[in-house]
Amino acid sequence: MRLIAVHLPDRIVTDIEELVGKGLYPNRSEAIRIAIRDLLKRELWDQNMSKNMRMSEVVG
Repeated sequence: MRLIAVHLPDRIVTDIEELVGKGLYPNRSEAIRIAIRDLLKRELWDQNMSKNMRMSEVVG
């Protein structure tokens, strides 16, 4: 796993800490990793769906 540094607004850090405090995530790093993973899955899924829809229009 690679380490990257990001600057986040105080409000976002506070919100992440709230989620960790509620026990939804074990720590801030894990919460951020999950958020990024979910974003990538959604974005890549949307791209693949758009591409597949265009292909079905051409083929179908």
